[in-house]
Amino acid sequence: MNILVVGCGKVGIRLAESLCRDGHDVSLLDEDASSFDDLTEDCLTTAGVPIDQDVLRKAGIETCDAIAAVSHDDTTNIMVSQVARQVFHVPNIICRIYDPRMEEVFTHFGMHTICPTKLTVASVKSALFEQHKDQQLHFGAHTVNFSRYPVPKALFDEPLEEVECEPDQSVFGVEHADHTLTLAGTASIRLRPGDTLLLSKIVD
Repeated sequence: MNILVVGCGKVGIRLAESLCRDGHDVSLLDEDASSFDDLTEDCLTTAGVPIDQDVLRKAGIETCDAIAAVSHDDTTNIMVSQVARQVFHVPNIICRIYDPRMEEVFTHFGMHTICPTKLTVASVKSALFEQHKDQQLHFGAHTVNFSRYPVPKALFDEPLEEVECEPDQSVFGVEHADHTLTLAGTASIRLRPGDTLLLSKIVD
């Protein structure tokens, strides 16, 4: 397949290299030409504004079978995906969207989206709800340890911000009695009976 990858960050480079090793013809597009320096596979590279139609043509969008918009910017990925579908009629389009709210909106419009935020939350919840108290997940080169602690009575009705952790720990979120999960920083949380604190710590 001829595949255009938009965005040459860590995901874009690894995706492009993996596709090349699988025998696909890959074109990589990014605004920053220096982002191609770490590329180890033989890909066509194009530097330019991804939403510019002339830049997309130069990157080979007119003959590509699929496009993966995986830049670090949700708006860029969405706009590239829309142009690819409506102007160039690319048959297979994958759009990475970090913001779950935006991902849900564009999914309703028929866009094939992937939301790393939702995937990470689902993976962490799956690990945390297993029987073991502590779980480890791997993110790139780092290992993160997750621990669960029942909320003590002294913190009932207190805001989550009042929780004090060890210097190397962070509050990841709160597991509620109904097994729903609220991530720290995403909502105003007051701790309730039955809540469980989820603490994270990078161990290497």
